[in-house]
Amino acid sequence: MSTTHATLAHKEKVVQNHLISQLVTGQGYLHRDPKADYDRALAMDRALVLRFLQTTQPEEWAKLVTHYATTAEDTLFTQLTRALKDRGLLDVLRSGLKIVPGIRFSLCFFRPASGIEPKRIAEFEANILSVMDEVEYSQKHGGRLDVVLFLNGLPVATIEAKNLLTGSTFRHAERQYRTDRSPAGEPLLTFKRGALVHFALDEDNVSMTTRLQNGKTRFLPFNRGRDGGAGNPDVPGEFRIAYLYSDGPWGEAIFARRVLLDILGRFMHLEANGKSEVMIFPRFQQLDAVRKLMAHAGDHGAGRNYLIQHSAGSGKSNTIAWLAHHAINLHDAADQPVFNTAIVVTDRVVLDRQLQGTVAQFEQTAGVVKKIDGTSRDLKEAIAKGARIIITTIQKFSTDHLKELSGQGTRTFALIIDEAHSSQSGKSAQAMTDALTREATSSDDIEDIIAEYQKSRGPQANISFFAFTATPRNVTLERFGVEGPDGLPHPFHLYSMRQAIEEGFILDVLQNYMTYRAYYQLEKAIEDDPELNGRRGQRKVARYASLHPTAIGQKVEIIVEHFRRHVMGELNGKAKAMIVTQSREHALRYFFGVRDYIASNGYGDLKALVAFSGDLKHNGETYTEAELNSFSETELPSRFDGVRPDGTPFPEQYQILIVAEKYQTGFDQPKLCAMYLDRKLAGLQAVQTLSRLNRTMAGKERTFILDFQNSIEDIQNAFRPYYEQTALEAISDPNQVYDLEGRLMKFGYLDKNEIERFAVTFYSGRLDGSDRAQLEGLVRQAVGRFEADEDEGRQEEFRQLLKSFMRFYSFIAQVIRLEDTGLEKLYSYGAWLARLLPSREVPPDIEITEDMLRLQAFKVEQKEVGSAGLSPGDHAALKAINEFGAKPYTEDEQKELSEIVKAFNDRHGTAFTEADIVRHEPSYQATMDEEMTEMLKNNSADVVYTAFSQAFFQSVVRGYQRDTEMRDIVLTDPEARDQLIRFFFNRAMREVRKSA
Repeated sequence: MSTTHATLAHKEKVVQNHLISQLVTGQGYLHRDPKADYDRALAMDRALVLRFLQTTQPEEWAKLVTHYATTAEDTLFTQLTRALKDRGLLDVLRSGLKIVPGIRFSLCFFRPASGIEPKRIAEFEANILSVMDEVEYSQKHGGRLDVVLFLNGLPVATIEAKNLLTGSTFRHAERQYRTDRSPAGEPLLTFKRGALVHFALDEDNVSMTTRLQNGKTRFLPFNRGRDGGAGNPDVPGEFRIAYLYSDGPWGEAIFARRVLLDILGRFMHLEANGKSEVMIFPRFQQLDAVRKLMAHAGDHGAGRNYLIQHSAGSGKSNTIAWLAHHAINLHDAADQPVFNTAIVVTDRVVLDRQLQGTVAQFEQTAGVVKKIDGTSRDLKEAIAKGARIIITTIQKFSTDHLKELSGQGTRTFALIIDEAHSSQSGKSAQAMTDALTREATSSDDIEDIIAEYQKSRGPQANISFFAFTATPRNVTLERFGVEGPDGLPHPFHLYSMRQAIEEGFILDVLQNYMTYRAYYQLEKAIEDDPELNGRRGQRKVARYASLHPTAIGQKVEIIVEHFRRHVMGELNGKAKAMIVTQSREHALRYFFGVRDYIASNGYGDLKALVAFSGDLKHNGETYTEAELNSFSETELPSRFDGVRPDGTPFPEQYQILIVAEKYQTGFDQPKLCAMYLDRKLAGLQAVQTLSRLNRTMAGKERTFILDFQNSIEDIQNAFRPYYEQTALEAISDPNQVYDLEGRLMKFGYLDKNEIERFAVTFYSGRLDGSDRAQLEGLVRQAVGRFEADEDEGRQEEFRQLLKSFMRFYSFIAQVIRLEDTGLEKLYSYGAWLARLLPSREVPPDIEITEDMLRLQAFKVEQKEVGSAGLSPGDHAALKAINEFGAKPYTEDEQKELSEIVKAFNDRHGTAFTEADIVRHEPSYQATMDEEMTEMLKNNSADVVYTAFSQAFFQSVVRGYQRDTEMRDIVLTDPEARDQLIRFFFNRAMREVRKSA
């Protein structure tokens, strides 16, 4: 090896050598020799396996030797290898190994929940942690892994470490795993049988995967988060990744004995979905949240409140399952259990199943998890029978249930509140009311309900609340937040929307946003260009511009053509879209419009579904959702997905779902790539509605929103309170692209001649290695000028401006035809430049760069869209709480009734009287059943109004069998309908509160 190569290799080992040194000196690891101690065929350290078994279980070892004599060791390793292959390493570590005749070996001793049994503590301390470096793992070639971690001689983790000073990053380590670490025929790398997790890291960043699949391997970030976003914060005197191997302000190290064995024993689990299996390893924020929550609860006991603000995409279901499991095993310093029972309040059936499956892998005792669908008596019975984890729904969790808990005296409870994510069923009036209540009582509504219980009954010393939400309201913060140095409540644990976006767990749905006004202007701008006249696309633009903007037919044309042109090809043709309308009537008419437009244009590859409750009349005909879709309402989610529960496709595939209230929230469909809004949205409703698009799946790189009702400012204001920043461009005027271009050129980093030369090569045809080198050389000249600028503020401004140009140009190019090749040249050049510009944050993904080099794929997929981070500091504080319930009855309420009558008369030219309003009395009485009365009694008006509104409205609809005139007004006039509902709602709140 040359001196240069030797020096480089030495530098590359700086990180791995430091990691190993810290594990040995600080965490008690043994440093083993890979050449002498590693058995490549068995993928284990045989000597340490024997040492552990002989030292900790001498009686069982003696049985083995007695029965098998000289073949004892061979028998052990034969059976161990078979168990690893058949059951997997995780199960072997947890369940041990059995050998005839009745010999039982434990391959690991996990930390006991309490310290009352010294023998179990001693067993836990007897586990042997060891580390090897430069491990030649393969019998087929000389491939080596930088670091392998072992537990009792069995490999639990592999590590590829890179050094930023040599120009390599954790992205290179990821690529090394994908390209040079094939698991085929390699026991150490085989899924389930070999190491359970694989880490790629450098000094600043860590990512991990539990399954190597060559080029399909997916790595997830395993970082602490930096300033509210992705990455890791600085650590004085250490690498940013010190949390892996050193104890610090973050607590014990990830590879510390207690933490690592806790992960293996009480976090990792195998998740099976049909034929597919996924090994779940906790992401950092999940692990951090559970550890910190349990540490605080262990120190302070029951009776505390915790607000966990975790974004969509944070893996909340698993976090809740782990938290519930840890809560029932938590002991305080005196070795007393902190919680006797954990109760999970949720609306998600999937979470119920997931909890059952996850906890079952940790607990050997049957009946640990119990689902409660009934009364407080059922809850009391479950507690009496020793159910440790109880799952119930917010609808079933009444005041009586809470009284039952607080009345248990010496028993303590961890009450874990999950957000609601259920859809509507529409099977009957009551089922509809229940479903709509679940939909309306989203994250904050659920938390508000529990908060009201807590407020009215005072603190309960035996109940701790753990409230999970992505979008906390003022009530949520005040009731569950932790007081900070500023005297204001804050979340106990935070995983922000911004971090989830930057780490790639959800998409930034605001990146490709077009309002109706802006869209119209863009299309109109083309009309003014004579060179474009005569083309089919421009004819449509001209025809659209001449029609009234509220005409559904023209909106349908824009939607369908936009979907076909820009969305339909996404996800290999499986992309789907949602049209969100103002009312059930709008949804029905949109459905007819979409259906007729598709038919008239012969688009046989496009089909639409509609979702609305009850029945509707149109042109003298009565329609229901089930009749129009040709299947029951309960089938709609799976039919829209296109795949049966058994994994086989339905013969009919649907691409567009048209909704009003149904499925606008609480609908999880990762294939949604576009949303067309013809409905005013504000606040949480805007965030929850648009967030239907943010789910990720393989191949989903971007989303599209066309908005006919809301301004950009409206949507920004809605999102600001719930994440720290936004990357939405301020305006969709197409001429802004020239403003951005001009501002970029003023920095002095870009050279027009270099951009022209770049374009000549880039567009000349298929690029070979020489072409790519030439292109990179051209771009690096601009990088050099950028680096020479010592003004970091200007550099950061340029980075953000370049990202804005890339996003903005790629977006308007999808809507109108731009005939300025200079912009296209700058876009192509900018894509390379953005990749090569130095960054203090997470390096660009190498995989994306390679895809970008293929011109056609680069243009079609537009990888840059939606990938930019958001600017810190763009947020707005929520206002203080100023209303807690319905106002007392005053003369204003009588005035309100008169105003309703007057509004009906003024708006519809019909002489209605107060008696006409009284005709709704039967509907009101039908709505005020026992469950609704209880709900109104225990909740503030803003929390429960939506549930009342939906229930009352359904009752009114059923009462309109003969009263067609009043029916038409109430069903088609949202303002009149709201006035009517408000009148009866105020009456209901007054009566309930008075009786209470």
